[in-house]
Amino acid sequence: MDITETLAPTSDQLDAVDLLGGPRTFTITKVGKNASAEQPVNIGLAEFPRVWRPGKSMRRVLAAAWGVKADAWIGRRVSLYCAPAVKFGGEAVGGTRISHLSHIDGPKKVPLLVTKGRSAVFTVQPLKETAPPPAAMSLGDVAATTDTDTLRTAWQGSPPDVRAAIEARVAEIAALAQGDTAQTGGE
Repeated sequence: MDITETLAPTSDQLDAVDLLGGPRTFTITKVGKNASAEQPVNIGLAEFPRVWRPGKSMRRVLAAAWGVKADAWIGRRVSLYCAPAVKFGGEAVGGTRISHLSHIDGPKKVPLLVTKGRSAVFTVQPLKETAPPPAAMSLGDVAATTDTDTLRTAWQGSPPDVRAAIEARVAEIAALAQGDTAQTGGE
């Protein structure tokens, strides 16, 4: 009998203990708000049934590597691991850390506050693997998406009707951008 399922935490999020078996790589499917002030960001992962709620330090790493517009993170990949030395309340309880990210050209060094008054540089490596084939988007997803890179990536794994909707949405986004440029006098 395999007891793996009985070891899963009863949490509604990915926890460091979920990574005790070793690092895992995930594809980001969505980014949204969480009601908690301590963990204000929910990140959906294609390969995991619960959301990841990165702490402030890892949110800073994501922002430094990918920018603060979280919609651009969708479709990107992140490798996470359990770091046993992470402290909470002065005690080493372990925490989830990023080891690798897609969409970065080389190692990314981010200064982080470790304790009050003491900082350290956290380094993230580029993820060398290729992403799995993208899942097809629904027509509703296409209409709601504003990131053309996400749409272009989704086009590859989509059926003809969704591909046509993606092409139309990309053209619509481009036309809106042209309209904004025209209204501001090309600035």
